[in-house]
Amino acid sequence: MSERHLEPPLEMDPLPAQSPATGKSDTPHKLAQRNYVIGICLLLLVVVLWTTSNFVTQDLFVGGYGKPFLITYLTTSTFSLYLLPFLIKSYIRRHHGGSEQTVGLGTSDEYEPLVNEDEPHSTVSPRPTSDALPPLTTRETAHLASVFCFLWFLANWTLTAGLGLTSVASATILSSMSGFFTLIIGRIFHVDHLTFAKIGAVATSFAGVILVSLSDSGETPPVTRPSPTPTSGPALLAAIQSGEYSLLGDCLALLSALFYAVYVILLKVRIRSESRIDMQLFFGFVGLFNIIACWPIGVVLHLTGVERFEPPASGRVVAGLLVNMAITLSSDYIYVVAMLKTTPLVATIGLSLTMPLAVLGDIGLHHPVKAQVVIGAALVLVSFVVIGLEDSKSPPAKTGDDEMVDGTDEVRQ
Repeated sequence: MSERHLEPPLEMDPLPAQSPATGKSDTPHKLAQRNYVIGICLLLLVVVLWTTSNFVTQDLFVGGYGKPFLITYLTTSTFSLYLLPFLIKSYIRRHHGGSEQTVGLGTSDEYEPLVNEDEPHSTVSPRPTSDALPPLTTRETAHLASVFCFLWFLANWTLTAGLGLTSVASATILSSMSGFFTLIIGRIFHVDHLTFAKIGAVATSFAGVILVSLSDSGETPPVTRPSPTPTSGPALLAAIQSGEYSLLGDCLALLSALFYAVYVILLKVRIRSESRIDMQLFFGFVGLFNIIACWPIGVVLHLTGVERFEPPASGRVVAGLLVNMAITLSSDYIYVVAMLKTTPLVATIGLSLTMPLAVLGDIGLHHPVKAQVVIGAALVLVSFVVIGLEDSKSPPAKTGDDEMVDGTDEVRQ
């Protein structure tokens, strides 16, 4: 009888940790809120770093070093430095008898105690989440990096090339359209919800893009803005050098936005949670695969005269390249971490803050900024704010085959 008396209190032990209203623990919710705030702060840091990098890149073009491929190749190759900690830890663990598969993947171990194996018949069963998925092994991380390195390279290459043909403000505004592409692609992969408010915001954003593009299409760029291609290239490239094709720069910026959207959505679908992957190891492999796989492109560009290889001729160019490499090494890593702590849509929305910052930068550098560009930036910014508010109201979407429920105003397919 005394043993029966002791059983009910033992079964009730997990209950004080539960919320009275929902019957669920508040800890995951608080952790999610903390991660969300950290992600937003990281995005703000990325905004400043990327805008600075854009101005440094265009300064390289204005200074006569218009090499978008080489600049992108050098900056993305710096990611391989992230492999050094992994190699050092692997060497140490080998000499101490450690398992190589756990190198850099210990972040998921902290989630193990959440599962109480001593109470298999507990009435409170935790809901399966992405955190419960096994961490990626080194081989799986390398395979993932081999796929995504090309998307990341193309996204950076097209944006860098676009900066040689249009203003920083215009390129930044148009590349921020990745939020538009993220919304559509995210709905396809069940990463985000699609509501009428978001559709209206996307339409407003599209109107802003049209204003920016039209303002550039009738503009004659300054003579000091060189083409990222030499005069020995094909006739089309020689025409680009005349400075009459800033609209092409806008198209490259939009293409960059598409590549960024595909990158973050597919990365979120494949990883789901940052606890499953060592991001330093992932970016290290991205840099390594860029070094190995992308150099033939540079050879083709050199032989065809599209972009001839020329070493930097001045200390200013070397300094600009080093600054860009340092910014890319840190900011791109921070951006992906911020995306995994929030959502792909929130990450791309946060980057819309680069628009007013870029416009202010152009004004501060005494570059001419048309009223159309300012209005277009405002429209895109407002639309992304609306999307952000709608995203905060929606419940977390499921990455998988599960259907999403978003309330009465969801657009159902």
